[in-house]
Amino acid sequence: MKNRISNKNIATPVIVCLVWAVSFMPLSAQDTTRTGASQKQHLGTVVVRGGTMPSATLSQTPVQVVTIEKMERSGAMLLSDAVKQMAGVTLKDYGGVGGMKTVSARGLGSQFSTLTIDGVAVNDCQNGQVDLGRYMIGNSSMVSLTNGLQDEMLMSARSSAAGNVINMETQEPRFLPGEHTHGSMGQEYGSFGLLSNALLLEQRVDRKMSLSLWGNWLQSSGNYPFTLYYTASHEDSSSVEHRQHSAMKMATGDINIFYNISASRMLTAKVHYVQGYHELPGPVAYYAKRGTEDTREKLFFSQVRYTSHHRLTSYQLIGKYQYTNDVYEDSAARTLTRYLRNEYSQNEGYLSGSMVWHATERLSASASADGSIGTLHSNLKRDSVVQRTTLLATASLRYRHPRATIKGQLLATLVGEDASSDGEVSYRRLSPYAGISLRPFKAIPLRLRYFYKSTYRVPNFNEMYYFVMPLDTLRPEHANQHNIGITLPPRTLYSRDSITSFAGSATIDGYRNIVSDKIIAVPRQNMFIWSTMNLGLVEVTGLDFSGIMEWKWNPAGGNADDADERELLSLNITATYSYQEALDRTDPDDEKRYNNQIPYTPRHSGGVALYLSTPWVNVGYNYMQVGERYSMHQNSKENRLEPYADHSIALDHTFHLGAIDLKLQAQALNLLDKQYEIVRSYPMMGRNYRIKITLTF
Repeated sequence: MKNRISNKNIATPVIVCLVWAVSFMPLSAQDTTRTGASQKQHLGTVVVRGGTMPSATLSQTPVQVVTIEKMERSGAMLLSDAVKQMAGVTLKDYGGVGGMKTVSARGLGSQFSTLTIDGVAVNDCQNGQVDLGRYMIGNSSMVSLTNGLQDEMLMSARSSAAGNVINMETQEPRFLPGEHTHGSMGQEYGSFGLLSNALLLEQRVDRKMSLSLWGNWLQSSGNYPFTLYYTASHEDSSSVEHRQHSAMKMATGDINIFYNISASRMLTAKVHYVQGYHELPGPVAYYAKRGTEDTREKLFFSQVRYTSHHRLTSYQLIGKYQYTNDVYEDSAARTLTRYLRNEYSQNEGYLSGSMVWHATERLSASASADGSIGTLHSNLKRDSVVQRTTLLATASLRYRHPRATIKGQLLATLVGEDASSDGEVSYRRLSPYAGISLRPFKAIPLRLRYFYKSTYRVPNFNEMYYFVMPLDTLRPEHANQHNIGITLPPRTLYSRDSITSFAGSATIDGYRNIVSDKIIAVPRQNMFIWSTMNLGLVEVTGLDFSGIMEWKWNPAGGNADDADERELLSLNITATYSYQEALDRTDPDDEKRYNNQIPYTPRHSGGVALYLSTPWVNVGYNYMQVGERYSMHQNSKENRLEPYADHSIALDHTFHLGAIDLKLQAQALNLLDKQYEIVRSYPMMGRNYRIKITLTF
């Protein structure tokens, strides 16, 4: 609900000061070394900070994890490449390496998904969605997607407020006794001018502190060919054209500090910077037109996270500052009377505190509070300065039994906003969550799970002030999420003479999401300028399946699970399938929209990823299938987008040269050269190739 408020929010200077103070908080260190001896690992091995990886089968809510090994096998370069391998995800891709890439999970829209890096949210108060094409996999150890609410009790209120959470976890350096430096250098070359250079350095400062520095330079000309059809039937005249004005350049850098204060306390800090230039080719319509628009973007953030774990209590404190600058320019407008150049700068200070109290061995309670100040400056005449203050607070209770886990949470949202054209407004909401996980049969490891969550999303600045007509008419979205699922944890299904083993796991979840006043964004003339509207009511019914099978064979004998990977034969197969029926239920009298599938949401999608590991060469194969979609609200033949299948294959081998590892990888993407569109009039790349060389020391 939207209400008028009369007083300035006094939290603004307080939060800014606290964010500044936490960055320099003195922490007393105890002379306590970390427990457990380090084990030698090559760079690229999955190391999840905190010691555990989210469990897809034990969690109350659906969670999917893509490890660094799987990302490398599939040739993933960008964050979007990893996320699109997950069930229930709808990817919007505007083509090429540099095209904008956003995801919608379970029909909720991209703004319902929050991106976190090491558990700290990346926010964008301007458009509310994060372009996953601007984030490199880099030195990440894993990428996870959680629907609903994460199982952790010690987490920020902002993460609790999201309908879905995408988390990138930074790889923490690990050293053997006597080791102080690790490093990795990589170069990747590909079709259409693709070049990627990466450098990773890991340094052990002392027995408690280590740091890593990572940088990447990525560029592409993006001038790939496509077939231009002059009629919608694709049966008449056509010509082969090339994408024009589609080049991109992007530089990314990371500095990470890991300080193990004691066995129970940890301090991590990250400084992240991205600077990019992207040409906007625009949509293709009847003829290939050279674009005249481009964007320049800068993103900087610094964050610090402190955690402390004790027998009865645990604490977490997060401080962050983020700055972004985006410039949109149309060079053709320079010759006209009106010079078209839009610039937006965002500043946000963010502070989060969380505490968990372990009342008994099975009963835990937690509370968290977040505060943020976001300010957007633009060169537009209307609403050139908009400020938003957000306060979030949660209270949670969890009961854990060997065969059952029950969790409840209440989230309070308070948003205060100040814009020159509309004065001060506020939004308030209480959002509950309830979840349960059961193991009904003691002899069978099968588990059942269910959760309900109420999610509330306030319109972002673009939706509220800039690109919606008439102005200031949007209402906040409200989603009710229901999920019921069955999980089978990893288990050995077959083993013979400790030489051959066969294991598998599976999850299947059915869900129903009801979204009131759903906000839909549609590109107006390019992928930078949008129009937005409330649909009223959308009902999403769906099913997600994920299964993993792994076969191992050690020809030398002995336990296959403990064999040297250079002597082991293994086959890993991952299969996913998603069904989504996302229907507009707003107005029964509107025959053109009612009961129609909402734009760009396929009913059927899925894929198979296969990886064969041998002592000679490793082979990876990926298959992805996406069913028909519609580009507009009316599900007519004219608005239909054809189904498509994407095949890719990769070969790799690592040469162990003493203390240095040399890895060679070759990939063929879109192997069958299928031309398809994810977004109407934005053709995707056909067959293309990549070669990657990585030197690890």
